[in-house]
Amino acid sequence: MSANGSPTGQQPTVTYDSPFLKACRREPVPHTPVWFMRQAGRSLPEYRKVREGIPMLESCMRPELVTEITLQPVRRHGVDAAIYFSDIVVPLKAIGVDLDIKPGVGPVVERPIRTRADLARLRDLTPDDVSYVTEAIGLLTRELGSTPLIGFAGAPFTLASYLVEGGPSRTYENAKAMMYGDPELWADLLDRLADITAAFLKVQIEAGASAIQLFDSWAGALAPVDYRRSVMAASAKVFRAVEHYGVPRIHFGVGTGELLGLMGEAGADVVGVDWRVPLDEAARRVGPGKALQGNLDPTVLFAPREAVEAKTREVLRTAAGLEGHIFNLGHGVMPSTDPDALTRLVEDVHARTAH
Repeated sequence: MSANGSPTGQQPTVTYDSPFLKACRREPVPHTPVWFMRQAGRSLPEYRKVREGIPMLESCMRPELVTEITLQPVRRHGVDAAIYFSDIVVPLKAIGVDLDIKPGVGPVVERPIRTRADLARLRDLTPDDVSYVTEAIGLLTRELGSTPLIGFAGAPFTLASYLVEGGPSRTYENAKAMMYGDPELWADLLDRLADITAAFLKVQIEAGASAIQLFDSWAGALAPVDYRRSVMAASAKVFRAVEHYGVPRIHFGVGTGELLGLMGEAGADVVGVDWRVPLDEAARRVGPGKALQGNLDPTVLFAPREAVEAKTREVLRTAAGLEGHIFNLGHGVMPSTDPDALTRLVEDVHARTAH
């Protein structure tokens, strides 16, 4: 294995001491590293141009297109890490789940998982199922040079929510009904999804990803007691499965202020924090031994430049005593965000924290 966890000799260009990787390991950095969730996203005109007329899932399966989209924000904003362009349902589609991403709606599953018999539809994921991921990351690591690439996957709870509900939900009544009413089926579903997710992340790491992030987008819908009892073991299984690669593992969820300590316990090296909890308080909740990522409110970028700078100073002030800090938004970049505001934000954070 190389220092970044990829097979020796395969992707030799990523520097082990890049600011992003050093911050993940809670080591001194020359400046606070910055990247954005959904940083290519729909906010870049060049992204909209290359995606025009191409459905989301198809976009994720075209290696050259994935490469271009992943590189766009690195070129445009000068961020310290790239995030692999994908979607959390890609591994489910790859194993044959009948789903599609409908514009304006999100992932829609034709036949939701509701019974034990339905579990048989969730087979193991193999590298051959996602050969386009291996190809795309090979292309990317050559283009990125010393800029680290972050691998990407959805966490078992969030994937289960889509599968059981059949699509996006505000209340998760079907998923929670299974969790409370048939805890054995629920546990088996999350365990199966943990294996699929771990296999998907292993493909990315072995192809050259320097870090991974597990997105538990909907975990904020859970009470801490339910997260610990019914979800945490599956996320922990994912993190354990990739621990031996030695790459930093990031765990992020939305509305998870009450879960931050548990998310850290699940095995991440870095805990992502949304904008609702100040970083110094998040550090208290997570406890020592973890870096933090976050946490500017994405809507701040619509305010005048002076207001953005003031809120940026506020985030950096609350992060001043952290063992390790990666600057990010508290959720994904919103589609109508001015790309220039993102570029200025990167420059501002770098300038304020350089030493």
